[in-house]
Amino acid sequence: MSDTKFNELVEIVKRLRKECPWDREQTNDSIKAATIEEAYEVVESIDKKDFNEFKNELGDLLLHVVFHTIIAEESDHFEINDVIDAIREKLIRRHPHVFGDVQVSNSDEVKKNWEEIKMSEGRESVLEGVPALLPALQRAHRLQEKASKVGFDWEKKEDVWKKVIEEIEEMHDSEKEGNHDKLESEIGDVLFAMVNYARFLGVNPENALRRTNTKFIKRFGYVEDKVTATGKKLSESNLEEMDKYWEESKKNF
Repeated sequence: MSDTKFNELVEIVKRLRKECPWDREQTNDSIKAATIEEAYEVVESIDKKDFNEFKNELGDLLLHVVFHTIIAEESDHFEINDVIDAIREKLIRRHPHVFGDVQVSNSDEVKKNWEEIKMSEGRESVLEGVPALLPALQRAHRLQEKASKVGFDWEKKEDVWKKVIEEIEEMHDSEKEGNHDKLESEIGDVLFAMVNYARFLGVNPENALRRTNTKFIKRFGYVEDKVTATGKKLSESNLEEMDKYWEESKKNF
């Protein structure tokens, strides 16, 4: 992207900010939820492998970066060049193996150095910087990744699996006790352990669950279509019939 095109985009958003009643009313707070939504739409387009949609969604996300910055500029907090300078300086600072004389032999060393550099920048905890608003599954994965980069990790995947089994057994025990609060905590421990095991297998659990959700939607949609084709509503069907169509759906999805 040329500087001219980027500057043109900035000027378009500034004009909208002045001349469009809706754009003029917005604040960083009022559009922050939409920013998250746009980021998820980018991810969805990647999952679909729809590159035309991917291009458009990245444009929407870029618009939000510019929009947020212009709103901040109006209050003299920072401007677009400050945003660009900040990320440019961060990239150079956190890649001394590219822009400096640090030697690395693999990506694991890169990630380890990355965390050490973050700590040298004034962070008090390795876990600092993992957004609290991340989906819980994704956040668990990032927390575990960050802890592992400084050596706080299991040595063998077999030990991680043993932990999964241990947590499942504790969950069942708490279920028998009838303590709902403790049960919720133990279920959380099971999920956290499974995220850890997925990480050891090189699987991103957020991607895996999103994929399964999509598969469930397609298979259940097949069940709905089949039941509807018989002239019945889904609520008029029974589990035996729905199970039959569910098994059929597995051949397609």
